[in-house]
Amino acid sequence: MDKLKKFELMEKIARELEDVRKSQQAVLEKIGKIEVDNIELGDQNLEKILPDIFQRTADNSDAIRQLLDSFQEKTEEFGEKNNVAKLKEQQQINSIK
Repeated sequence: MDKLKKFELMEKIARELEDVRKSQQAVLEKIGKIEVDNIELGDQNLEKILPDIFQRTADNSDAIRQLLDSFQEKTEEFGEKNNVAKLKEQQQINSIK
């Protein structure tokens, strides 16, 4: 795999990780809303299980954030090390010819 394609794949993976992070955040918000609604309802099963689900989801969300941050840094370093901006410029020039 050439360097530009590798960089583009790394960027794609970073975007997908960001999507997963946002999805996890949405799940946390929904669980929180259910917990608030359950204050009025008082379902014991929800009261018992939801906090554990929330905590596991929050832990996963933190892990995804850490992975995303380190992967984005790795992607940026790869781009700088391999002068990806110049490779993209050359690719555009080649496509015009």
